[in-house]
Amino acid sequence: MPSRRRALAVLAALLGLAAGCLLLALTAGTLPVGIADLATALGGGSGGLAVEVIQGLRLPRALAAFACGGLLALSGALMQVLLRNPLADPYVLGISGGAAVGALAAMLAGASLLLTGTASFAGALATMLLVFGLAHGDSSWTRSRLLLTGVIVASGCGAIVALILSIAPGDGLRGMVFWLMGDLGHAVAPWPALAVLGAGLMLTLPFARELNLLARGDLLARSLGVAVDPVKHGVYLLASLLTAVAVTTAGSIGFIGLVVPHLVRLAMLRLGWGNDQRLLLPAAALVGGSLLVLADTLARTAIAPQQLPVGVLTALIGVPVFLFLLAREPRRTE
Repeated sequence: MPSRRRALAVLAALLGLAAGCLLLALTAGTLPVGIADLATALGGGSGGLAVEVIQGLRLPRALAAFACGGLLALSGALMQVLLRNPLADPYVLGISGGAAVGALAAMLAGASLLLTGTASFAGALATMLLVFGLAHGDSSWTRSRLLLTGVIVASGCGAIVALILSIAPGDGLRGMVFWLMGDLGHAVAPWPALAVLGAGLMLTLPFARELNLLARGDLLARSLGVAVDPVKHGVYLLASLLTAVAVTTAGSIGFIGLVVPHLVRLAMLRLGWGNDQRLLLPAAALVGGSLLVLADTLARTAIAPQQLPVGVLTALIGVPVFLFLLAREPRRTE
């Protein structure tokens, strides 16, 4: 771990990066925005069309993108500790599939946007409890059992999603597909996701020592006084809830939770700072939020006035980065 002063400097730089990304998201678009309009909008004043666009459209969307990116990156960092796998993904346990089933079922029934979000969160929560219950079984707990249970439940959710799409009417099919690919166009209430992100960081940082030891193995962590099973259960539940909130807010957005924590960890190792969760967790949240804000800005401006699903862009970025990281993984001899 770097010195406290150096760690604070790194986090301050990442905060500056996040602020710059948010300002870019507020000013980029087909409607030009001047400094005066931006200052008026951020100050809560009223004005012309540019101020209304910032306050009503761009600011909520940018904050929602930052919150979802931070949630996915934080969840990914926690999942990589839980599974002791640097290439673990927050969607690996089927949470995204459960949220998709709930949201698409609500859309199929013609529910409102609020009810669709509620159904999405309920589906994610139900899937989380199902995976947790099946993996826990007879009070045993293994990483392979948890992973296998999540993969099987995710496959079942995928089948239900395909069934819903096959019977959905044509006029609602486009909206369903956009939601599945990740869409921040309807994210008009970013504050719940931001609050959950802040709460997640406040809950995890006091347990950074336990997470550091858990990442080195159950036996070492238990020998040094860590209550391994309660910590594992807490990490799983918190990571699942963070993912559920992100998916409920913006749909299924892949690779943020996979790539960002791994890149931050590699950077820390290159700088000789180790794998300390006290720096990695907040740094991953800031980088993940900034990356998704940039991706969403590109999604709505690349071929404006048409908008691209942001999940497509994160996948196009994430796939080559993932393959690069996978190729750099050291080969293990049996």
